[in-house]
Amino acid sequence: MSFTVTIKEEIAKQTSTRSEIIAELSAYIRNNGTIGKKKITLSTENHFIVERVTNQIKELFNILPKEETIENLNFSKKDLYQLTIDEKAEEIEKELGIIDEKGIYYDTVPEYIVGSEEEIKAYLKGTFLASGSINDPKKSRYHMEILISLPEEAVYVQKLLNGFDLNAKILNREKGYMIYIKEAEKISDFMKLLGAVNAVLYYENVRIYRDQKNMTNRLNNCEQANMDKVFETAAEQLKQIEIIEKNDGVMLLDDRTKVALEYRKKYPEVSLKELAEIISIETGKTLTKSGLNHRMRKIKELAIRFEKRETTTES
Repeated sequence: MSFTVTIKEEIAKQTSTRSEIIAELSAYIRNNGTIGKKKITLSTENHFIVERVTNQIKELFNILPKEETIENLNFSKKDLYQLTIDEKAEEIEKELGIIDEKGIYYDTVPEYIVGSEEEIKAYLKGTFLASGSINDPKKSRYHMEILISLPEEAVYVQKLLNGFDLNAKILNREKGYMIYIKEAEKISDFMKLLGAVNAVLYYENVRIYRDQKNMTNRLNNCEQANMDKVFETAAEQLKQIEIIEKNDGVMLLDDRTKVALEYRKKYPEVSLKELAEIISIETGKTLTKSGLNHRMRKIKELAIRFEKRETTTES
């Protein structure tokens, strides 16, 4: 499960007031799917979002959207869940501030929909659920983005974000606009606005770890030779793992060594010390560099046995 999905699932479990539901739904429908006077069509890869939107529509308008599964054309292995609202569509759009009484589309949501701070936060939740993502801080650079089709909506959402001093910026993309935040602290603040408490705790733990690591690197001014040794060691270990897997030998390893094998594949470029720290954080079981090195020796010994067997067979 990606970090973004984890955040969205946490949001989807939250309870909201009626006015917050209206704001969240308004944002979600504006930024997801197709809007017509007689029908609204929404789509998502996440069924928990389907359940949340369905429950919100039922609570506000006493109808149930039609749900179906369709093929995902965006090169994803996951199918899409599609929701179709073909009852009270125009009434829903007016109630949610999507169209006015004459049926004309609002370029931006009316102020009465987002009249309070909590309603603004709800609107940002709906926008993020529709088209937002945040990189896992453990795997890549700090980055949050929301993809929006219409320029007025993009500028408005940026304004809402920066009302909380998040320093959000906009880039023009081929198929719309990308609102993004690069600063780790601001991304953390944004997740707090979304109410994603568990995600914030995870994010901050990783951020502290990375900051400490970066500070250590600056203080020590680690020599390139040491880095080369890390990459060389990791490459050797990955080659040993490849030999074991090619010979269907993973089952011959004990459970703790299997964990080390999987984490080395998952993080192919980190040092043994860093890998031991990552395993400790993710599994909740303390592992020292020495302990991890012991497991890696077992992997190496098994790989050597397979290599010797191959050499003997060829002879």
